Amino acid sequence: MENKAEQQPLFKVIKPGLLTTIQDLGRTGFQKYGVVVSGAMDPFALQTANLLVGNRRDEACLEITMMGPELVVLSEATIAICGADLSPMINGKAAPMWKSIQLKKDDYVTFGAPQSGVRTYLSVSGGFDSPVVMGSKSTYQKAGIGKHVEKKDTIFGYAVNGKAGVGLMHTEIPRYRKEVELRVVKGPHMERFTKEGIDNFFNNVHLVSPQADRMGYRLKSKAIAHKNGADIWSDAIPFGGVQVPVNGQPIILMADRQTTGGYTRIATVISVDLSKVAQLVPGGKICFREVDVEEAQKLYREREQFLLQIKYFCRGDSSVKGKNGYSKRRVD
Repeated sequence: MENKAEQQPLFKVIKPGLLTTIQDLGRTGFQKYGVVVSGAMDPFALQTANLLVGNRRDEACLEITMMGPELVVLSEATIAICGADLSPMINGKAAPMWKSIQLKKDDYVTFGAPQSGVRTYLSVSGGFDSPVVMGSKSTYQKAGIGKHVEKKDTIFGYAVNGKAGVGLMHTEIPRYRKEVELRVVKGPHMERFTKEGIDNFFNNVHLVSPQADRMGYRLKSKAIAHKNGADIWSDAIPFGGVQVPVNGQPIILMADRQTTGGYTRIATVISVDLSKVAQLVPGGKICFREVDVEEAQKLYREREQFLLQIKYFCRGDSSVKGKNGYSKRRVD
């Protein structure tokens, strides 16, 4: 969406919440220069939130973690909240999720106790006004790039009028669980692990440790043994790559992952399952299941088709089908 409105103040921050940042789909194309990608931990929730208010899929949203902010609305705006259920409220009443909502000046947006998941995304029709650094509005706190929301901040945007009341069917809304199966493709260093180590990876339950953040999720696992050490020549790290350092405890690398790494990678979480990781709480349980690249690509195409369906419905074009001819799901 092109911004056709002038910049205006959207929210006054009364409380910032635990961690509220501006994120889009990340700063791509710069890893070779040592620049971290960042971006949304749950790309599906961010893209859906944007589409429901008529934005481009890659527009920036507020990424809200665990404990949400308190915001006073300064200008009329259409928003959507997608992702973890952090008990969003407008003027003290429960607000719908996965649906576009019209806000009025002086409305009060708050969040309560987390019900499921960890991260939710608040989009606004027209987008947020935040500096674009290397093609992205995403926040990377360690380098001081982007916007970390703080108390008394004023958040600016464009507040283009959107259509309120557009949302997903109940059956299409993700359910965030504390025990998940993650589908993975084999990593590039499988030959560096013992048979017992590989069996431990695929046949045991892994616990999410308290050391789980935007950089990576450290797991507590039955040791995954190497044949000849854990070190490799450093190579590029993908979103969802599973490193196993010398202690045999895997790490799932996430949005703020380092650009390169020198530990063996046993697997990579497929793109459509990254949301499951991003929404896991410490103590959550993970099982890994191997799929081949063809299956991962098929699932990715299906996810893309679903996002296109949302886009077309939000535009009011119910006659459009995707390239593969799939029937479009209905949006309430």
